[in-house]
Amino acid sequence: MANPSKRSLLEAVTDHGPLSRSELSALTGLSKAAITGLSRELIQDGALAESDVAAAPARQGRPSILLTLNPSYGYFIGASIVEEPVTLVLTDLQGAVLGQRSAPWSNDPREIAETIRQAVPHLLGGAGIPADRLRGIGVALSGLVNNDQDRCLHSANLGWLDLPVAAVIAGATGVPVFLENDANAVATGERLYGLARDFRTFTTVTFGDSIGCAHYVDGALYRGHGGGAGEIAHCTIEPGGLPCRCGKRGCLDTIAPRQAILAQARERGLAATTTAGIEALAAQGNTDAIQILHRAGGALGLAIAHVIQINNPEFVLVVDVDGALGPLFRTVTQQAIEANVLPRLAASTQIRFHQATRDLWARGAASIAAHKFLTREEG
Repeated sequence: MANPSKRSLLEAVTDHGPLSRSELSALTGLSKAAITGLSRELIQDGALAESDVAAAPARQGRPSILLTLNPSYGYFIGASIVEEPVTLVLTDLQGAVLGQRSAPWSNDPREIAETIRQAVPHLLGGAGIPADRLRGIGVALSGLVNNDQDRCLHSANLGWLDLPVAAVIAGATGVPVFLENDANAVATGERLYGLARDFRTFTTVTFGDSIGCAHYVDGALYRGHGGGAGEIAHCTIEPGGLPCRCGKRGCLDTIAPRQAILAQARERGLAATTTAGIEALAAQGNTDAIQILHRAGGALGLAIAHVIQINNPEFVLVVDVDGALGPLFRTVTQQAIEANVLPRLAASTQIRFHQATRDLWARGAASIAAHKFLTREEG
């Protein structure tokens, strides 16, 4: 996409924009003359645009012309194969969703590739985007992805082991394809376009049928040595507890996510088929419902507390998928975090619960493709 200096400028605008040329010089360490020349080239290329100075009312003194990403410079498709059905979205360079489709789920890479191939013209056509403006495709999945983001190393959910999935999809679509773990995709989306834009060191926890976790450290996604950083779902919370699909016992995933909560409700004979129903029973004083939510919320809060003490993030964003977290669950989770974190760390860590729809993984996948487009080298 760009030489190192241009990439540095684009990343600064992506992370902190809109920005004046003086602010870009301070952030990148490049001279004002270099910034002027590079920004002129990027504006001519169409990657950057000069925005209205009114977009930054807090700035003092003489108004400055601000540089921002040109949203129409590139478009990206994100595909989520995390849960049924397959969800696909089309976004612009600033993360705005311009179209969405769904398709039957499959764990066959060739079928997934064909599903995405068929969706491309519908998504682009529906938004009036020419095919040559599609810059990349991102795919979010539950599992481990290699550092080059082209192979799925392992996914228990999909039954995949060391598969070159990106090449299969790229072969079908003719577009660059990048894979990412579902939690990492969400974290990247929040870093580029969402609630974590103002933080360089933060953790996201996604809560739904399962639990995902990802970390940004000093502005960069932390993947770990083998791509497995953030696997709090398989932290042992209850030694010797229930067997987990990973082969261990007592994992967080056996206690806290939506499916585990509903399984506990069935075992106790509760007439509730949703977490909202269990919350309603708890509000009516049902002892079993209260105990289930206290156990699950306490386990999730304990796991997050461990993450805070290990990574010391500025911000923890707990993303509630489709309203799975009710008021009692949130309260117990928050209390468990506070009870198990050193007071100084608790006071300095912002924690926020945020409700999102199931397209969050597809939106995150699109942000992976956008980030790759902005930062990959020329040639």
